[in-house]
Amino acid sequence: MAFAHTLDGTRYQFADLKSLLARASPRRSGDELAGIAAASAAERVAAQMALADAPLRAFLSDAVVPYESDEVTRLIIDSHDRAAFAPVASMTVGEFRDRLLGEDADTPTLAKLASGLTPEMAAAVCKIMRLQDLIAVAAKCRTTTAFRNTIGLAGRLSTRLQPNHPTDHPAGIGASIVDGLMLGAGDAVIGINPVTDSVDTVASLLAMLDEMRARLEAPIQSCVLAHVTTTMAAMERGAPSISYFNPSPARSQPIGRLASRFRCSLRRTTPLGRSGAARSAAM
Repeated sequence: MAFAHTLDGTRYQFADLKSLLARASPRRSGDELAGIAAASAAERVAAQMALADAPLRAFLSDAVVPYESDEVTRLIIDSHDRAAFAPVASMTVGEFRDRLLGEDADTPTLAKLASGLTPEMAAAVCKIMRLQDLIAVAAKCRTTTAFRNTIGLAGRLSTRLQPNHPTDHPAGIGASIVDGLMLGAGDAVIGINPVTDSVDTVASLLAMLDEMRARLEAPIQSCVLAHVTTTMAAMERGAPSISYFNPSPARSQPIGRLASRFRCSLRRTTPLGRSGAARSAAM
């Protein structure tokens, strides 16, 4: 399905939903390096206007990553709740934005709608929102979770502590963690972005995080954001992992086997949950 928009006498065309989403994204160096970004600010605006006119139904028929070749796409499409989607099925992305910002879109309504939306639909409407719009809609959403502590309660802000280090040195990471905790950060999660995707490094960092948590008796969650298969290998060695990051699903092993082994259901929900340029473009 092709899309187009005319801006100041120039007609901009986008071959499919994947390219439209990529060019409607804010300028990002990674997109430019991948060759998928808008060539100019004007093309970016035209893409956003064309995206606003795109029907939400198009996201069910024009998958960013083909249904036939991607297990995550199949998981999302096959589990899509069409009954929940029905109230907004006839809308465009722009009309959906207006609905989200309207008074009728309260917390219970959004909760019922959630299972009817795909990650690409959510990403699309975010691309045509201002920061104020995003804050206004987010304030209507309520998600409370609990493990070692509880986050998501009304009137409370939880933060992620990201103690990265250019060489993954445990001492440097540990110093950053202590510094962050002293500032009250990290109650949501302490998440390290490792420089390397080494199983040895990931296992070492996971062990360090767990030892620090135990010594401080801190009610916190932790995660090393390596590839899911790397984390799985570390867990098989006995590394104390309570969560794992999935930047490139369904590439090394079928999603079905991952879900079976760890009793979880993987769904794409954020820009980091995509595979390759196509997935990052959609976010």
